[in-house]
Amino acid sequence: MLTTIDLIRHGEPVGGRKYRGQTDDPLSEKGWAQMWKAVGDYAQWQHIITSPLSRCQAFAEALAEKRGIPVSVEARFKEVTFGVWEGQTSAQLTARHPDLLFDFRCDPVAHRPAGAELLADFHARVTAGWQAMLDAHSGEHLLVVCHAGVIRMLLSGVLGMPAHNAYRIQVGSAAVSRIEVEERHGKRLPTLLFHDGALVLF
Repeated sequence: MLTTIDLIRHGEPVGGRKYRGQTDDPLSEKGWAQMWKAVGDYAQWQHIITSPLSRCQAFAEALAEKRGIPVSVEARFKEVTFGVWEGQTSAQLTARHPDLLFDFRCDPVAHRPAGAELLADFHARVTAGWQAMLDAHSGEHLLVVCHAGVIRMLLSGVLGMPAHNAYRIQVGSAAVSRIEVEERHGKRLPTLLFHDGALVLF
C-alpha cells in the first residue's frame, strides 16, 4: 500500500515576510500567483487537506473547486505560535540582538521566544495530524497546504531527525515536497522523494 503526500507551503501573505505564526494574514496577489505557478496544471490528487489559516485554506478551496477534488481542514496543521515575535520581521528582531535568529535556528528550544508554543508540543500536534491523515486516506494521493514550520516538523519525522534540528531545513514560499509512505504488516515507511520543488516539473 502506497500513500503519496505532496506538501505545499503557502505563498507570500499580505505584509511580506515576517514571523506571523498564527496571525491570520491572507495571501497577497504575489502569493496567489506563486501558488498557481507551483501547482501548474497538476490534478492527480484525490483529496486536499489544509491548515485553517486563510493563507492556506483560501487557496486550497480555490484549487479544490477548480480541479473538482474534495477538501478538508486539519487544525493540527496550523503554524507554530511565535509569541512575542509574531508580526515582526527578521530585521526588526535582529536590530538590537544580531544573533537572535541564528541562536534560535541553532537551538530553538533554549532560544524560544517568550509566549511561543513549545517545540515538543508543536511537533506532537503536527505528528498527530499526520497519523490521523494517513489513517483516513491510506493509499491515496494527497495535497497538504500548510506552513514552513509544519513541513519542517513532518520532514524531521520522515528523516528520523530531532525536531530541534528542523529549522536547518529551508522551505521556500509555495515550495513543494513529496513524501511516499509504504505500508506493510502494520508498519509505515516514509520516504522523501523531493523537497523545495514545484509540481510543474513532475
